[in-house]
Amino acid sequence: MTRDADSSPVPLADLPAPSGDQGPDRLAGAPGRERRPSRGRSGSRLAARRNRSAAVLLAPFGVLFLAVFVIPIGYAVHQSLFRVERSGLGFGAPRTVFAGLDNYTRVLTDSTFLKGVGRVLVFGLVQVPVMLGLALLLALLLDSQVARFKRFFRVAYFLPFAIPGVIAAVLWAFLYMPGISPLNDVGRSIGADVDFLSHDVILFSIGNIVTWSWTGYNMLIIYTSLQSVPKELYEAAELDGCSGFRIAWHIKVPLVRPALTLTGVFSIIGTLQLFGEPMVLRPMTAAISSNYTPVMLSYQAAFGLNDYNFAAAVAVVLALATFALSYGFLRLSTRGSR
Repeated sequence: MTRDADSSPVPLADLPAPSGDQGPDRLAGAPGRERRPSRGRSGSRLAARRNRSAAVLLAPFGVLFLAVFVIPIGYAVHQSLFRVERSGLGFGAPRTVFAGLDNYTRVLTDSTFLKGVGRVLVFGLVQVPVMLGLALLLALLLDSQVARFKRFFRVAYFLPFAIPGVIAAVLWAFLYMPGISPLNDVGRSIGADVDFLSHDVILFSIGNIVTWSWTGYNMLIIYTSLQSVPKELYEAAELDGCSGFRIAWHIKVPLVRPALTLTGVFSIIGTLQLFGEPMVLRPMTAAISSNYTPVMLSYQAAFGLNDYNFAAAVAVVLALATFALSYGFLRLSTRGSR
């Protein structure tokens, strides 16, 4: 087979350039790749525009966060570093001087503060497990397949939380008051005369009010977590012959562990901030003093004794203790999951 003379190879430079992005200049990279910097600049402008939009949307939250959280904390820390002195026998003009850590030393060596902290810790060790146990039990009952009227009971369990804490404390105060309390009448009828406002029982009476008010709230958090569990897990466990109790204990409870951790952290914070319930019960019993809890001590120092610097130091120490206990509980709760 012979090859014609005219069929000699055509030089590459004489070939027509393909259309689109397959031309020699694209392969060489000279003209065609000059457009990429422009695309990079447009991408950076788009990212900057998005960042500005996000900053504008977050600005209201940032302003409120600074106004109601960061600035008050900073002001409290600043106040805790000063004290007010008076010349002479205490009748001179007040003068604010720098005290350093003297107020914190007073707080940490104050027996009233230490007793109040120990009191709320004992309160939390008993009340928090009872409350969370009841919340978990109610959530499991509502999530069970045999439960009826779930909407009604969900609202009924949550209803005590809708009542303001002070109103709830007033309601229970009348139920605790001797002479008019139906609980005392019931106790006498069965031979158990209990004074709910006595020194030995008052802490449990306060715990009953807190448990009644907050169990429904914690139950709703746990119940919501249970609703996100895939139903296929329950069906597979039933096919394997698991009873309802084993499904609840071995499947539901481990899967709602994050919700239990969250409610536990909230409960620890609320325990150290115990204030409303003992403050309402205080006029009805001598078992509750003005310094019964750390928050009540801070309140009394600020508005009873006008010692705002000491009150600020109490608040800062209490905030640090709350953070330490909450963080420790969170680490212990999440150690197994990690």
